[in-house]
Amino acid sequence: MRPDSPENACHPCGDTSETICVLGIGNVLWADEGFGVRCIEALQQRYEFAPHVQLVDGGTQGLYLVQHVQQADRLLIFDAIDYGLAPGELKLVENEDVPRFMGAKKMSLHQTGFQEVLMLAQLTERYPKEVLLVGCQPEEIDDYGGSLRPVVKQALEQALAVGVEALRRWGAQPVPRQRPLSEVETVTFAELALGRYEAQRPPEALACRSGDERFMPARQET
Repeated sequence: MRPDSPENACHPCGDTSETICVLGIGNVLWADEGFGVRCIEALQQRYEFAPHVQLVDGGTQGLYLVQHVQQADRLLIFDAIDYGLAPGELKLVENEDVPRFMGAKKMSLHQTGFQEVLMLAQLTERYPKEVLLVGCQPEEIDDYGGSLRPVVKQALEQALAVGVEALRRWGAQPVPRQRPLSEVETVTFAELALGRYEAQRPPEALACRSGDERFMPARQET
């Protein structure tokens, strides 16, 4: 998780008391599991927001994200979640229903941790007034070093449109970005930016992205 840049500070110096947190969670190293983080990356690259809006690359931080949830009046979450739907299909979940759906079918440890974050926020009565989860059904997550599959990359565009519309309703004031981001301003790691990641990753023939056969031999047909 990257430190927040000044322009995305969660607590502004102005008169606005309503804080908005936009959170992308997941692991970009496991193909479609990185959907949420890629959404945050694209959102920051394309838009600027009011000072009371915070963009957070939550990665796989789990319980370390609780402060962001507790401090937010409105929370928008992007994540890849196995709902048993067609690959790339989006599912929108709101408010108190979000913790239950975060644990629909756990694909990785980060989902267990974040479900606990939301429940802890409820328990401490510091749960956001509004929560929107934009979840995407992954196609492939067992590809270490892989990237978003085409159907999920296409769904990312739809997810961003849904998210920007919600942010506009909440008063986040999204406007197209006029000034390109510098590497120090990005909330995601510039070294793992989608274009660079896809261009520089080694092919599967040179990197064991699905398991080293010396330690994970292929199953024999019976």
